[in-house]
Amino acid sequence: MAAAAAQKVQEVRDITRIERIGAHSHIRGLGLDDSLEARQVSQGMVGQVAARRAAGVILEMIKEGKIAGRAVLIAGQPGTGKTAIAMGMAQSLGPDTPFTAIAGSEIYSLEMGKTEALTQAFRRSIGVRIKEETEIIEGEVVEIQIDRPASGTGAKVGKLTLKTTEMETVYDLGTKMIESLTKEKVQAGDIITIDKATGKVSKLGRSFNRARDYDAMGPQTKFVQCPEGEIQKRKEVVHTVTLHEIDVINSRTQGFLALFSGDTGEIKGEVREQINAKVAEWREEGKADIVPGVLFIDEVHMLDIECFSFLNRALENDMAPVLIMATNRGITKIRGTNYKSPHGIPLDLLDRLLIISTSPYQEKDLRQILTIRCEEEDVEMSEDAIFLLTKIAQETSLRYSIQLITASSLVCRKRKGTEVNVDDIKRVYSLFLDEARSTQVLKEYQTEFMFHEDESTDPVSEAMETEAETA
Repeated sequence: MAAAAAQKVQEVRDITRIERIGAHSHIRGLGLDDSLEARQVSQGMVGQVAARRAAGVILEMIKEGKIAGRAVLIAGQPGTGKTAIAMGMAQSLGPDTPFTAIAGSEIYSLEMGKTEALTQAFRRSIGVRIKEETEIIEGEVVEIQIDRPASGTGAKVGKLTLKTTEMETVYDLGTKMIESLTKEKVQAGDIITIDKATGKVSKLGRSFNRARDYDAMGPQTKFVQCPEGEIQKRKEVVHTVTLHEIDVINSRTQGFLALFSGDTGEIKGEVREQINAKVAEWREEGKADIVPGVLFIDEVHMLDIECFSFLNRALENDMAPVLIMATNRGITKIRGTNYKSPHGIPLDLLDRLLIISTSPYQEKDLRQILTIRCEEEDVEMSEDAIFLLTKIAQETSLRYSIQLITASSLVCRKRKGTEVNVDDIKRVYSLFLDEARSTQVLKEYQTEFMFHEDESTDPVSEAMETEAETA
């Protein structure tokens, strides 16, 4: 029974380790060299050399803090890698720079005003790097001695001897510190730090002086040098939080726990004004820095005229992030108006944008992308099958052919094959229609569907028109 339970636990652990594969999970960066030239294939990015080079210039401006409050539009046909470029920029920025991604239609489904939803997205994309000085005790553990009362009851007491390259000190330990040291499994030869304010113990690693104490060491054993100077020292700790997190903490009674509840609701303007004033005060005192992040709005043509006018104003704010937008629309109506404009975006906002254009992929680029996706989805595919999949991508769309990879892999496994071949691709191609073939089916059988609007082939409409002409 115990063995069966252990096996179940092991199965659960294995399942939780599985990483999900997303549409852009293969992207690691923009794939640029030191001179911002785009490599043909690098970091998951393929082709779109001019667009990636332009994105690289924007990236450098972001890193130097010279583009805050400006906006970039990535425009191109569907399936030309607009979202991929934005994701590549996010990966290149690193974990310290806040990056928020939303879809244009998201703001209509939230239980709050459109401008409030956009404001929250903006403030999620602005980081505040708060500097804080704290006193720490840092050194190598020479000896740790814990005395347990003979009676078995009462508080434990002990002594901790720490040293640096210059000095050695003995500290008396109370019950709380003994528990912290026991929890961290601290022993002689460890390099530790103790935060004086909170009593938190952190183990940095083993001392190089103790490297020869044992013949065998675990692979996770980390060796560090014995600290220099004083045992007690002041250390600067840096925390990075977003403005939105500060807003939520200060506007909810449950404090930072509100961040985990999900429903933050609308936040009063007065709260934000007070926070802005406080952050400005910290900046003047040198306690905090502003980190302008990136807000990425995909399918930006879904925003309406009210949202666009809000964006115009929001970009002029002192603490605005870099706004990156993507659209696949041509000249179309601005949502909420009867006026047409390029990309469905008002001209006054277009005038503020740096526009990056993407172009359709060439055959070799499509082939390379499909090869990368096969590797990402762990699918073995023959050369002929990839060649056929590339042809399908050229004639239909890249997205459709990528969708066929996993489906063809399942068909291959069903026949107990190890490599996807041409027949597997043909099988799934016949099972799943692309946009053009689906449209063809609709044209052939549209009279059998409900509410069809193309009445040119409707026999009833034709009969009525004939009657009208005769009359």
